[in-house]
Amino acid sequence: MRIVNLRASSGLISIRISAVFCTFFIALVLAGCAHRRPVANPPASVPPAEQPPAAPPQQPGQAPTIGPSTAPPIAYTEQGVASWYGVPFNGRRTSDGEIYNMFQYTAAHRTLPFGAVVRVTNLNNDRHVDVRINDRGPFVSNRVIDLSYSAAVAIGMIGTGTAPVRLDVVSGPNPNVGFFGVQVGAFAAEDNAERLRGRLSAQYSPVTISPYDTPNGMFYRVRVGRLATQGAAQQLAQQLEERDQIVAFVVRLDN
Repeated sequence: MRIVNLRASSGLISIRISAVFCTFFIALVLAGCAHRRPVANPPASVPPAEQPPAAPPQQPGQAPTIGPSTAPPIAYTEQGVASWYGVPFNGRRTSDGEIYNMFQYTAAHRTLPFGAVVRVTNLNNDRHVDVRINDRGPFVSNRVIDLSYSAAVAIGMIGTGTAPVRLDVVSGPNPNVGFFGVQVGAFAAEDNAERLRGRLSAQYSPVTISPYDTPNGMFYRVRVGRLATQGAAQQLAQQLEERDQIVAFVVRLDN
């Protein structure tokens, strides 16, 4: 009986030892898992910096891209006939020194300062476009502005060639500040320009000749006066037309 009890006690001790060992082993496993650092996939390589996408082309009617400018201190509105120009002027230098691009929104005007942004409204269909002045012209007395090809497309006047328009200065320098004169002729022969200058110099001063390089060759423009306001130049133009029977129009002299 005693032997049996000893054996039973021995078996019980063995079971207890086994249980303690299993508990200790499980604790070690859990401890190892707790201290193991998580494995993470290495970060993907950063792609090289991409070049910024090219600016989208301007849409008809969209304002031209320009540098900072200020709104004119006074309103400027003008009405008249617009025309447009493209080939063969495309790629040639404009009056402000730029290279003319017929697909940009620019225009030529006789008196508005370079950099002025003008809203041109076609009075036939009420479509409008904003253009930047970078050239001089048109040198036809009954027209007020020459639009680039894209600007003319935007207001629907390509087919007609000309259209009645209203001009509203949106931003830029004061259009009334500067010097103004009156153009009374443009000649392919310099001698003809000199003869007209000689005839007018007896009554007006100053009378100057300004060369102008065109796709059709050099022209010599005869101009009268140097006045501080456009209104005074307009009065002089009217006087020249009435007294001297000369087709005349006001031009800006300072640029």
